[in-house]
Amino acid sequence: MGRSSFVAPWFIYYFQRHRDDDASCSVPGREFLADCPTKVQATMKAVLMAVAAAPPPAFSGGGKWEAMHGDMGGFYEVRVDGPQRRHFRLFCLLERHGGTVGLDGPSIVIITGKSKPFLTELSDEDYKKVRALGDEFRRRVPRSVERG
Repeated sequence: MGRSSFVAPWFIYYFQRHRDDDASCSVPGREFLADCPTKVQATMKAVLMAVAAAPPPAFSGGGKWEAMHGDMGGFYEVRVDGPQRRHFRLFCLLERHGGTVGLDGPSIVIITGKSKPFLTELSDEDYKKVRALGDEFRRRVPRSVERG
């Protein structure tokens, strides 16, 4: 009998801001998704489920799951186009060793999202805000999260 090639899916979490950083303990990624058109929400959630099941190191993004580079290195983004060809981006971090930082195991953590008009780029300030939330997330052990 051969070895099983089954790989357990990764967990999905939303970053929840800690009360010391945000008195309302907001959940930026969940709030972003709630404001997206229904079809965009559904597509983003389907991509996340597919990535978690693959899991991420083996997932071929097909343009909807992409590793970021440069100043955004370490982040991944779910990319979906919506009505009027508006671009929606969901920024995520991977916690390969999630069990060591208070998660249930290897995890995809949704940090926040942004949208932009067709054929435009997010500003350096937009990316700076995403990185700041990522830094805030990584500072805490155990990680401050809400189940996805």
